[in-house]
Amino acid sequence: MSVPVTPTASATSQACDVLVVGGGPAGSTISAFLSRQGWNVVLLEKDRHPRFHIGESLLPMNVPLLDRLGVLDQVKAIGLPKYGAEFNDNGVTLTWYFKDALVKNRPNTYEVRRSEFDHVLIEHTRTLGTEVHEGVRVTDVEFRPGQTARVKTQDESGNPRQWETRYVVDATGRDTLLANRFGVKQRNPEHNSSAVFGHFSGVPRRPGLDEGNISIYWFEHGWYWMIPLKDGAMSVGAVCWPYYLKSRSKPVDEFLWDTLQLNPMVAERMKDAKLLAPALATGNFSYQARTMYGDGWLIVGDAFAFIDPVFSSGVYLAMNGAERGAAVIDSMLKKGDVSVAGNRALLRNYERTLRRGLKWFSWFIYRITTPAMRRMFMHPRNAFHMEEAVLSLLSADVFDKTPIARPLTVFKMIYWVATFWYWRESLASWRQRQRAWNTRLDYVWKSGD
Repeated sequence: MSVPVTPTASATSQACDVLVVGGGPAGSTISAFLSRQGWNVVLLEKDRHPRFHIGESLLPMNVPLLDRLGVLDQVKAIGLPKYGAEFNDNGVTLTWYFKDALVKNRPNTYEVRRSEFDHVLIEHTRTLGTEVHEGVRVTDVEFRPGQTARVKTQDESGNPRQWETRYVVDATGRDTLLANRFGVKQRNPEHNSSAVFGHFSGVPRRPGLDEGNISIYWFEHGWYWMIPLKDGAMSVGAVCWPYYLKSRSKPVDEFLWDTLQLNPMVAERMKDAKLLAPALATGNFSYQARTMYGDGWLIVGDAFAFIDPVFSSGVYLAMNGAERGAAVIDSMLKKGDVSVAGNRALLRNYERTLRRGLKWFSWFIYRITTPAMRRMFMHPRNAFHMEEAVLSLLSADVFDKTPIARPLTVFKMIYWVATFWYWRESLASWRQRQRAWNTRLDYVWKSGD
């Protein structure tokens, strides 16, 4: 039986029960739930809030989670209601409404400016008792069997600090602190994408209740998003194959504008738009870690995996994993044993649950640009409740007991039939994906050059 380890502060270190690295949605969520349970939680964030971040579109299943977290009213105040997702292809527009999912009582969610949303979350965890330190980077982590972990940090002025903690949570997003440290981060074996994006003014919105809906368009090299924000801005970007982004020979701003002209529907909607700040681009967009836990540590949110933002799943998967992870850590700390050996069933069930939800999203996301999938999304049928099940997926209803498995399996079967039916187009799409996978693109967040 493991002996409980109590962190002890010294002249050169400070102590806590849980040290969370990263103050995005995952880090703020897991620290809030753990602080609410009475644990001594410290959260370290390398930047200072509010700070820019992409990924503004939430999903309906975010709403009850935000309510449980205690910030729903604050998010409503900064958010623009979103009732569905609009898909556009070859001059045709079709909107999928969340109210038509298998569970009918989750009709909407919100579009949020992430600087505001993330700030709400980190301030909320602070009010619950989390000790928040911004402008602090982790320089080293030392895990010592049977003892507390030691975490070394440095603030913006270069001042060092050391923490003794019973448990470490990696919520560092794309920095992937522990996945890099343990060598478990890998390129996504089935998907490889990149993105270029910016915030614009002067982009027309849809009328009425559709004002806040996300718009999705396809083009030769990937797909576009348009996400309306409450302050009148529009987040616009293109998720594209890496070989296309690698072909860039001009400043990012110009490259984004040129990319937006490749689809006539997008070009028309953007004709009076103005870029509000320098455009951004990122490569190596899709990755995952081989494991999400070890003795005294857990990886949550984008620090574990990121697929592709086409279904706006990132924030919900991060916050859902954080909420469930908080329950796991709470159980281990109360038990006095944070080892894998002493909690194998608990940790395996946690990982199995999260991977199952990730798998449902991934199957659709990996194929969203294929000719068969485009046709099925633009011509939905509700036979065997397929349309309702896809809407449940688009709502992120993949962790509850909603019966999506059978209708989505039927959808997959029809997809494969359609793939063989349009075999020439499917083969060309497959070759394009192979070219994308074989293209390595290693820059991140290059701006204005």
